[in-house]
Amino acid sequence: MVKIVTNGLLYTGEEVLTHHAVVIQKDQIIDIIPEYEIPANAELIDCKGSFIVPGFIDLQIYGAGGYLFSGNLTAEALKAIADDLVKKGTTGFVITLATNSIDVFLEAIRLVRDNPHPALLGIHLEGPYINPAKRGAHIEQYIKVPQRKEIEALLKEAAGVLKIMTLAPEVTDPVLIKLLIDNGVIVSAGHSIATFQQATDGFAQGISCTTHLFNAMSPFHHRDTGLPGATFQSKTVMASMVADGIHIDYQALMISKKLLQERMFLITDAVEECHEGPYQHMKQGDHFTMPDGTLSGSALTLLKAVENCVNHADIPLDEALRMASTYPAQILNKTDVGKIKIGYKADLVVFNSEYQVEKVWLNGLIQ
Repeated sequence: MVKIVTNGLLYTGEEVLTHHAVVIQKDQIIDIIPEYEIPANAELIDCKGSFIVPGFIDLQIYGAGGYLFSGNLTAEALKAIADDLVKKGTTGFVITLATNSIDVFLEAIRLVRDNPHPALLGIHLEGPYINPAKRGAHIEQYIKVPQRKEIEALLKEAAGVLKIMTLAPEVTDPVLIKLLIDNGVIVSAGHSIATFQQATDGFAQGISCTTHLFNAMSPFHHRDTGLPGATFQSKTVMASMVADGIHIDYQALMISKKLLQERMFLITDAVEECHEGPYQHMKQGDHFTMPDGTLSGSALTLLKAVENCVNHADIPLDEALRMASTYPAQILNKTDVGKIKIGYKADLVVFNSEYQVEKVWLNGLIQ
């Protein structure tokens, strides 16, 4: 049965369309048509003037729906996280674990591998090969020097579900960076005290992203601009940012956007409250801290991050939406999500002028 999503302002990821409708058949977008071409007997979904946008894609999120994944390594928790994220407009995500034991990483990988969900795109390991000097909320006892056998074991168990690894370029042998990249892993620089030259060398070795720019990394200093400066000076490296006004000031967000342009994308870095296990996150209103007060994850959704970009960083809505959907899809080399386009998956979000989610489609099914 063909369904037609109509009567909304359509942001496709490439253009903004008025008086157009999206035609869905099964799990796919099969056409985008002017409203005057809608067949008389079509099944219509009236969006009542709200925004119709591509589903959001979060490349760094630790939990949702009351579950922190690393503290609840079960199929039930993984499904609850996925279902909750979809309801909030995130139709694709890479579940993330902070630095932990290799046994925990292997168990998490097995769960992601063996429990598919249409919104679950893989796993992001943030660590354990980071610099202790910039560990932030990561637990120091689990930080390790990279070893080939260990990485090979992770890759073998993952069987393709390990999508991203954040590491510090200054502590990682270029041969091991190449090993990860050759096995389809996106390598991102983070939790690092890399100098400008060390970071630039890491990018030349194939590191293609920077994790939560400015947070937990060498500072932008006028005598050595460090990892931030190397990111700005690169022509290709993408950088994620946590647009909550807490992890990064909105002025820094604005400046970074002007420099990076299409190379900046949004993540939530969101966690859930957890009072057991090594990572205990305490909710402090609009963010989380560890028990000792160290800033940890955010309380963002991607839609809230988009709203913050528009309201506090002078980023136009169409570009903020691309930062939450189109650019993350490009990083994952996925050519069927991140836009509203013929042949793409019917992953759509409808939200109103108050940035409240009204409807979500995942694989063509309304949630």
